[in-house]
Amino acid sequence: MDGSRQPETEKIAGQEGVDEKDMDDAKRSALIVATFSSFTTPFMLSAVNIALPAIQEEFHMNAVVLSWIPTSFLLAAAVFLVPFGRLADIHGRKKTFSAGMALFTLSSLLSALAPSIVALLVSRVLQGVGSAMIYATGIAIISSVFPPQERGKALGITVAAVYMGLSAGPFLGGFLTHLLGWRSVFWTVVPLGATVLLLVFWKLKGEWAEAAGEDFDHIGSILYGASVLAVIYGISLLPAATSAALIVGGLLGLGGFVHWEAKVKSPVFQVQLFKANRLFAFSNLAALIHYSATFAVTFLLSLYLQYIKGLTPQAAGGVLVAQPIMMALFSPFAGRLSDRTEPKAVASTGMALTCLGLVLLAFLGRHTGLAYVTGTLILLGLGFALFSSPNMNAIMGSVDRRFYGLASGAVGTMRLLGQVLSMGIATSLFAVRLGQVEITPEHHSTFIQCLRMAFGGFSVLCLGGIWASLVRGRLRRE
Repeated sequence: MDGSRQPETEKIAGQEGVDEKDMDDAKRSALIVATFSSFTTPFMLSAVNIALPAIQEEFHMNAVVLSWIPTSFLLAAAVFLVPFGRLADIHGRKKTFSAGMALFTLSSLLSALAPSIVALLVSRVLQGVGSAMIYATGIAIISSVFPPQERGKALGITVAAVYMGLSAGPFLGGFLTHLLGWRSVFWTVVPLGATVLLLVFWKLKGEWAEAAGEDFDHIGSILYGASVLAVIYGISLLPAATSAALIVGGLLGLGGFVHWEAKVKSPVFQVQLFKANRLFAFSNLAALIHYSATFAVTFLLSLYLQYIKGLTPQAAGGVLVAQPIMMALFSPFAGRLSDRTEPKAVASTGMALTCLGLVLLAFLGRHTGLAYVTGTLILLGLGFALFSSPNMNAIMGSVDRRFYGLASGAVGTMRLLGQVLSMGIATSLFAVRLGQVEITPEHHSTFIQCLRMAFGGFSVLCLGGIWASLVRGRLRRE
């Protein structure tokens, strides 16, 4: 049970014996649904980032509490993604995907109606749980219906949809926040989620549950969730004395989780994949590092552009949109390229460009021109596009079909853990350097120091990511 890569003659799961037209319909339907859902969740994530100053103005919270609006979403998604990936393999990926999209849509409605910061944070947690169900199944469904020689192209299209959502988020989020207030951002997602649900029931035929009948590991799921929660919450409490105990306890819990998963009959996560499959292990490590180094960029620059440069939410969104536009334009090309050549070469180049962009951001100051910021974001967008879909292609191509849900959950977990760690680094810097204060003019110098430290640390992280990407091994044998 090493999850080694499937043969190139692999047929669509559950589709043996069907004609070519039915196979094409299955692929087209899955791609449509995955593309729409891939747009919706990142749109929400990036649009909320641009609305954060407006939310702070209404609820009067400090910078640390403000950072929990994106972090609570990411933390909930990270905690539940691995268990839902396994549940999807057992009970069906379409069922899990549909339930997740329904919860995501409902919690978006609750966020729009939130009367307090506590209510908003609770609804954001529910959004994260729904997103975990979506993340755990979308890529797995694509991998189930597309053969290996076409998978990179399909993944490139879905990744492009992610970046289109990230592109539309800052611009439309800023526009909506400026004209209608921050609640309009959440209202916008409700019809988008409803549209995806309609497409699922109308277009997506069949079900995928290659692990049907196997047991679900409740103990491992609880141990994993509690450990991740302890680590991330501990990071957010820095420099409080209890933070170290929570972080250490969470890391010990993760060690116990790995030990438990190695011996249980039906694990929620196949840790053997990381031990026996070098390509899978290092591709996931590269993804974890990349997201850890990049996710907080939008959050930090959104605050920088509005607080330091004095831009409106709409104008700030217009600047931030440069990065995801480059991602959307070049991701399909990168995906197709990874079908024809070794993915690690493309992904490693992307990681190197990302590292260069982060180094440039480490020199931001009060008087840095918007052209400099925009140019750096374009470079980051190109790096992200060249890294993401080839890296995902390498991960999904390195495992057997029955592990698609697990592998999809793994890459989603690396993304979410990386995003949470990225926000954790930013939150920790705010807590240690800025303290429990709002970002007002008298604190702008300290805020800029936090930015420089964050981007400098992120660029160092990327050096490790380049190494992990280069030593992963090959997807295709010579």
